Amino acid sequence: MRFHKLWTLLVVFTGAAAYDRPPPRENLVLSLAGDADPTIPQQVHISLVGKDRMRISWITDEHTPATVNYGTSPGKYEYSTNGTISSYQHLNYTSGEIHEVIIGPLDPSTEYYYRFATNSSPEYTFKTPPSKFPIKFAVSGDLGQTGWTKSTLEHISKSNYDVFLLPGDLSYADSVAPLWDSFGRLVEPLASKRPWMVTQGNHDSENIIAIPTTFIAYNARWHMPFDVSGSTSNLYYSFEISGVHVIMLGSYTDFRPGSNQYQWLESDLMKVDRSKTPWLVVLIHAPWYNSNYAHQGEIQSVGMMESMEGLLYKARVDVIFAGHVHAYERFHRVYNHEADRCGPVHITIGDGGNLHGLASNYTKPQPTISAFREASFGHGQFEVVNASHAKWSWHRNNDDESVQADSVSIISLAFDPACK
Repeated sequence: MRFHKLWTLLVVFTGAAAYDRPPPRENLVLSLAGDADPTIPQQVHISLVGKDRMRISWITDEHTPATVNYGTSPGKYEYSTNGTISSYQHLNYTSGEIHEVIIGPLDPSTEYYYRFATNSSPEYTFKTPPSKFPIKFAVSGDLGQTGWTKSTLEHISKSNYDVFLLPGDLSYADSVAPLWDSFGRLVEPLASKRPWMVTQGNHDSENIIAIPTTFIAYNARWHMPFDVSGSTSNLYYSFEISGVHVIMLGSYTDFRPGSNQYQWLESDLMKVDRSKTPWLVVLIHAPWYNSNYAHQGEIQSVGMMESMEGLLYKARVDVIFAGHVHAYERFHRVYNHEADRCGPVHITIGDGGNLHGLASNYTKPQPTISAFREASFGHGQFEVVNASHAKWSWHRNNDDESVQADSVSIISLAFDPACK
């Protein structure tokens, strides 16, 4: 059933007064000291693997064992697990040793302490997500590694989040391979403490004509649990946590009907039991709905929407997060370009802090399906309170202070009788 009435859900605005939009800031290229111990673990980050395991990834410049010692008390490591070591080459660049270890089973809502099997390893700590509601996701795309990125990360670190979702464009390394190392060092203080779940963007692809294979660094460094979800590609996958099913789609791999990604998405959606997993969230990079002049008409937006919007609408997806456009915009529930009570809430949040600056030119007048839009750097918080209700809030970086500029309560479509 189609609805031509505008459906807003308890929209609450705060702090939306006019202000001077911040300019871009210089890149923060974090390098190791020239005399640094080449066995020191660096670029540590963690990610979810199944319901009770965690993948721990790190890099060293020289060979060290792929071993993680861990436990629930500082300095006491009851468990030890071994993993794998890999590396890759890109033109004249050779990566360090990329270590990956999957640990678990782990208890929910528990603080774990871990270190690596080298004399130079410090102790790290992370907290596992809860097994039931409430759960909070921090969301920000197009991070890069600028002064604004640093500000965004500082605000995220204070948000008491459980899992970080990144809808593409991580390092903005493009073809400058060492910038992946710099990015890994920049995000380590957060990414080593909470799971980071990411999908790819256009700036994560090397995109060199002489090298047909793309996403070499991304796939090697940011290994997501694609195989656990039945996917054959690290560029699209899904995971479930605390009653939320999250689907990470690839805007820059084949999404046409009949493609591997399309067939996998069909299969994955059929497995979701909304009586047990009432929330269904999707991440893409290139937004399907966008009233900003930036990135209009791209095949990754228009073509992917044409191919997959019907699948997600039929599955009653609650929220779709996107990046790519360097600004913030939230839409009312929408399907096929019209307000629809049973459509997803589309949110563009490609404003983490990239070097290219903000996309501040919007079409006028503002479309009726667009609820809130503003060009500034910042991050979002998606707090799933219970099986039926969640709160979304967006926090702009205003003079390095985090200011909530937009918020809305969202009711899961699994609880809307009109959308059964």
